[in-house]
Amino acid sequence: MEGLKRQAEAAIREFLELFPMPRGSLFVLGGSTSEVLGEKVGTRPSLGVAEAILEGLLPPLLERGVHVAVQGCEHLNRALVVERETARAYGLEEVTVFPHPKAGGALATVAFLRYQDPVVVESLKAQAHGGMDIGGVLIGMHLRPVAVPLRLSVRKLGEAVLLAAKTRPKLIGGARAVYTREEMLRKLEEYR
Repeated sequence: MEGLKRQAEAAIREFLELFPMPRGSLFVLGGSTSEVLGEKVGTRPSLGVAEAILEGLLPPLLERGVHVAVQGCEHLNRALVVERETARAYGLEEVTVFPHPKAGGALATVAFLRYQDPVVVESLKAQAHGGMDIGGVLIGMHLRPVAVPLRLSVRKLGEAVLLAAKTRPKLIGGARAVYTREEMLRKLEEYR
């Protein structure tokens, strides 16, 4: 389990290097501990694996003041465990359900037990700024509209494929639009 914790920590530190999430932003984590163990999703939930992953991932995020939502499994319609403060900050509606390994999954269960004031919310309303998907459990519905893959050197946690994504604001406009501050300043110089 110590190796898994180190893998998770290395992955989140690289993620934060590539995408330095500011204080108050929202990160979503979805994962299958069964997949981490090399089994089919949902067949072998492991609280120990979930604990190791969260021990690696949470501290670097929480130290930065990032809100963390942990997605439950399909049996809870991908509901998420968040701190009550996160639900308030993002206008998320609390629902009544308590995750457990066979309905919610091990990661959501351990997050619920670890968090100071946990609540379950049905949706993040597509407000997450970035996230990680461990084992292909599909977190895209929780991300903001323009998701961009982040290619991490850590490609797997245990046996599970690790995917990461950041988001960016939509690019709007047409042929005359510019998308960086530097471009804008260059254009202004043309008019001086």
